[in-house]
Amino acid sequence: MIRTYKFLMRPTVGQTQALAEMLRDHCSLYNGALQERRDAYRHVSRTSIKYGQQSAQLKEIRTFDPEHQGRWSFSSQQATLRRLDKAFAAFFRRVKSGETPGCPRFRGVNWFDTVDFPKDGDGCRWDSTPHDPVTRVRFQGVGHVKVNQHRPVVGKVKTVSVKREGKRWYVILTAEQPETDPLPATGSVVGIDMGIANFLADSNGEFAPNPRHGQKAAAKLEAAQQALSRCKRRSNRRRRAVQRVADLHRKVRRQRLDHAHKTALDLVRQHDFIAHEDLKIRNMVRTPAPKPDPDQPGTFLPNGAAAKAGLNKSISDAGWGVFLAILNAKAESAGREVMAVDPRNTSRRCPACGNTAKENRPTQEKFHCQECDHQAHADTVGALNVLRAGLVRRDARQG
Repeated sequence: MIRTYKFLMRPTVGQTQALAEMLRDHCSLYNGALQERRDAYRHVSRTSIKYGQQSAQLKEIRTFDPEHQGRWSFSSQQATLRRLDKAFAAFFRRVKSGETPGCPRFRGVNWFDTVDFPKDGDGCRWDSTPHDPVTRVRFQGVGHVKVNQHRPVVGKVKTVSVKREGKRWYVILTAEQPETDPLPATGSVVGIDMGIANFLADSNGEFAPNPRHGQKAAAKLEAAQQALSRCKRRSNRRRRAVQRVADLHRKVRRQRLDHAHKTALDLVRQHDFIAHEDLKIRNMVRTPAPKPDPDQPGTFLPNGAAAKAGLNKSISDAGWGVFLAILNAKAESAGREVMAVDPRNTSRRCPACGNTAKENRPTQEKFHCQECDHQAHADTVGALNVLRAGLVRRDARQG
């Protein structure tokens, strides 16, 4: 099992400058490799250059430019080239599937924030000794950087990454761990229904409130972004305004992660089996297609885009995708089972008689069966149907 750890680093002024130079030089390598691929495709009979060809040129590049490229780890530069190769692979995959392709673009220095080291000990070294109260991580060309290690790292460290977030620097580790002992069985099963009014409702009739962190910070974000728009480009005042906006976004992101971790941990501790809807969140937050007016060419009919934009914003603020990813990871570590089921008609099917009709849900919260007169909260009904579908799928898989 692979687990990821993220720790805050405490670099000195000189180390901060060296880390920034490392990001800058890796960004230059990324852009140069991208330019080479573009030129080869446009001017040399649409020739495609692969990762292996560009990786073979690294030795010559490091010899030609020892000040900017030769001082950094060879394996980290290979990882940067693999990053570009993955971007092109995803681009061609989207082209074949008919999606909006989005060709890989050049990165500015402020938009290239991560450098990966594929193996601990090759260009980097995670140094966490029990007798030393200070944890350090060593990077080639930077030195030993102090790390605020707030929790122990269990298992063997496999990869190391350095990441810049605003003015802060983080080290991200992946460690291979042995299989952990599962939590004691509780004999409880539950289904959950994700929502906007409530973050989730379970099949036992309980609700988790939606904290709406983004909505609460909207006023401060709006003021900070307006102040940013009034600043002159490349000024110190603009730099401080950019930092202010980034800090507000970072706070919202951390609040959302904290809520997702705590909610998922409660579910994993209390239940052996958890069923949830298999939500296609990317499709749910798409903007509606425009509706051309057949009577007046060049004009469009109302398509509900304004209302849909508000719903999309609420879905993104709830952070369903992050929560479900965290839930699956925690369930795997605890030996619990998580099952995704088809969400269609889960809030329209009566759990008492099985009748499925649109009229069974007259309002957002109310469920009233037109056949057997069963009444309940619509989200609770949805969670019950999700649980039943999950149990059926689990039994079929085991059988």
